[in-house]
Amino acid sequence: MAEVLGKSNLFTTCNYSHRKNQGGGVSLPRRNSGFGLRRRNSLPSLKLKSQALRSDFNGKRVVFLEKKSSNKKRFCQVPVKAQMQTGLIGRTQKWWEKGLQPNMKEVTSAQDLVDSLVNAGDKLVVVDFFSPGCGGCKALHPKICQLAEKNPEVQFLQVNYEEHKSMCYSLNVHVLPFFRFYRGAQGRLCSFSCTNATIKKFRDALAKHSPDRCSLGPTKGLEEKELVALSSNKDLSFDYTPKPVQPAPVPAQEEVLVSKEAPSESGTNLPLPTSTTSLNTKDAEEKALVGAGR
Repeated sequence: MAEVLGKSNLFTTCNYSHRKNQGGGVSLPRRNSGFGLRRRNSLPSLKLKSQALRSDFNGKRVVFLEKKSSNKKRFCQVPVKAQMQTGLIGRTQKWWEKGLQPNMKEVTSAQDLVDSLVNAGDKLVVVDFFSPGCGGCKALHPKICQLAEKNPEVQFLQVNYEEHKSMCYSLNVHVLPFFRFYRGAQGRLCSFSCTNATIKKFRDALAKHSPDRCSLGPTKGLEEKELVALSSNKDLSFDYTPKPVQPAPVPAQEEVLVSKEAPSESGTNLPLPTSTTSLNTKDAEEKALVGAGR
């Protein structure tokens, strides 16, 4: 505001000086101040006079317009989330996003979890269930990142409990922090909960299952009942067709065909050998008759 008033006074002075010059008068009235100050105070008048002579406005009305930035308007119309993604607003990292290693990945959906386990092949996969409001998860996160850095051959999958609560219910995860180990055709190796104080449990499991192994069968991933539970959950967009149950093979029984006569190679019928049970029965009957005759 002070700048605008100063400019308006300048233009008024310029207009007055211009009219005086046209009329043959002096440029500006001088202020009477004694003791040699008149010459010093006349310097601003001379400066204003030179500015007035160079002015092209000639007493016309000057309107100052404030330039409105279109970027500011466009910036306000962009959603906050889009502004954070494009870098218009500085985004603060969450605690579970700090210290992440290349072999650490956050799961986005149930389908993403299933595909990540299947595509891992024979690689050891550690699924880390955490919650942003869990103090134990926050304290344990830096150590998990350090172990992931020391074991680059192990794949770490992070599941945010708050964002995938329904999926965690279907997987029977009810305590945090919670970990599950998977590998190849063996499927789930172990599952447990540990805190910063019991980190030794995690290190022991990692050392036990980290050595490379070759699976003879296809990668199993989640168990069949877990896949069925995920597909039956209406809150999840996950489809799964259960595998048909194959009946157990029944051992074949040998059928014995009993015939009264067996054809010989010459074409004549040969009598079959008499079984021992029939001979014993006849001997018992003859002995009974002999005993009765006596």
